[in-house]
Amino acid sequence: MLSRIELFLAHLDRLTGGLEPAFFPLPSTHPELKGVTVIAYHNLPEPGMLTAITYGLSSARHPHWRLGRPELCISVYSTDVLWGLAVGHLAETLRGDCPFSYGDTIEFGEPMSPESAMTAFVVFAPAVLDRDDFLGIQLGEDDHINLVGMYPIHDSEATYIKKHGLKSFWDLDWDPYDVRRAPVR
Repeated sequence: MLSRIELFLAHLDRLTGGLEPAFFPLPSTHPELKGVTVIAYHNLPEPGMLTAITYGLSSARHPHWRLGRPELCISVYSTDVLWGLAVGHLAETLRGDCPFSYGDTIEFGEPMSPESAMTAFVVFAPAVLDRDDFLGIQLGEDDHINLVGMYPIHDSEATYIKKHGLKSFWDLDWDPYDVRRAPVR
């Protein structure tokens, strides 16, 4: 019988065609929980992109998580694994406190990589995956994971989202994978 992590990794193997990831374990700041691991794939879904997925956020509980618990996914035009580590850091430190719901903006507090001035994320569906691949990943009878997308944004964009909503922001002309882009006006 496969363990929870083995079932999750088997799901990721199906999605990636067995592409070998790099694993980055982050120690836990929650005595009752194990650490979070960032699972990073280079050149996925296309050359020059980094896709990273967390494992460990879903070991926590939150009252808003009724139809599954989240793990975070980021896909960006970059080779810098710091993007994945930033998402992993947020998953580890905010688990149990932040619901990671669509439309949430999460301040990182500083640039996440030397290649960009972006200091925040907005949460939404992972655009690089089909709905069936990111919702309701079954790891047990009552154990489901939903992958949620983390999109790097500028501080001014986080302010815009809080004022005008995610849909208004999403409809603007911007590339959600470009970490070097200028802020959307």
